[in-house]
Amino acid sequence: MRADGARRQARTGLEAKTIHRLLETDPKTGGFRRDDANPLACDLLVVDETSMVDVPLMRSLLRALPEAAALLIVGDVDQLPSVGPGQVLGGIIGSGAVAVVRLTEVFRQAADSRVIVNAHRINRGQMPELEQTGAKSDFYFIDAAEPEDGVQKLLTIVRDRIPKAFGLDPVRDIQVLCPMNRGGLGARSLNVELQKALNPPGDVRVDRFGWTFCPGDKVMQVENDYDREVYNGDLGIISRINMEESELVVIFDGRDVTYGFGELDELVLAYATTIHKSQGSEYPAVVIPVTTQHYTMLARNRLYTGVTRGKRLVVLIGQRKALAIAVRNQGARRRWSKLREWLS
Repeated sequence: MRADGARRQARTGLEAKTIHRLLETDPKTGGFRRDDANPLACDLLVVDETSMVDVPLMRSLLRALPEAAALLIVGDVDQLPSVGPGQVLGGIIGSGAVAVVRLTEVFRQAADSRVIVNAHRINRGQMPELEQTGAKSDFYFIDAAEPEDGVQKLLTIVRDRIPKAFGLDPVRDIQVLCPMNRGGLGARSLNVELQKALNPPGDVRVDRFGWTFCPGDKVMQVENDYDREVYNGDLGIISRINMEESELVVIFDGRDVTYGFGELDELVLAYATTIHKSQGSEYPAVVIPVTTQHYTMLARNRLYTGVTRGKRLVVLIGQRKALAIAVRNQGARRRWSKLREWLS
């Protein structure tokens, strides 16, 4: 889907695109240039991270698929469902109308990773293994009884401990993922604190729409911008601010994108973001606050989605009670969809 196209391209030797770019978004209409009258030129289409695909986007994709082409969809049905309407992947799998292969075995080369082992445990409704053996691990739990304590420990871990122990850049390589936006350990408050710790605002700064933007800040696009070809959830780094021209430039995947100061409502700071916004992405390291402050958003699929975003390291900070609540709570409210019945 949206993120890690370069990684997939390197592994397959084939060009990887987002669905929006593949279908050639038309900025004038908000629709797509590729459809049944102008189909894609392919014999096989592979769609990754299909749990993120909602009903309207899947409809557009299938309309543009040539009749003779095959479709292979890949995704994790246990992750959070799409932000948009429907539950496309779950409906397709549940219908029994198409062949389904489930990958469930943890192979020997992956069994040494506590991230992978604990992700499987969480998905089965079991508590992750939290005790450390003394050797360097890729999965840690840090106790923090109160939100204030959790904030300070989180800042220390992101700014100092992970970079020192793992050689990772605190801005580019470490992503804080929160169950929700609100609260002292929510994404909004943590963005302010992380900005102070990692990239303190200087004289060159822009204050707009409740945020302070500075060169070097990590930011996220929060709505689809078809003219700029930047989409909801894309991450970038502010490279420069031109006060005379009232413009700000963000680097997205090696490409400069310019915003007028009046257009900065499309951006938010992204040192921390919600787990839902991270879906489809991977990061070298993720840090996840898990606290009873987030009680209403503690659910197994949310925690599982967050943990599986980490490639090299996952750190949970908070209360074991909150972790147990999340693991036990299957919690996903049912989405009423007829796709499963229609397909079967």
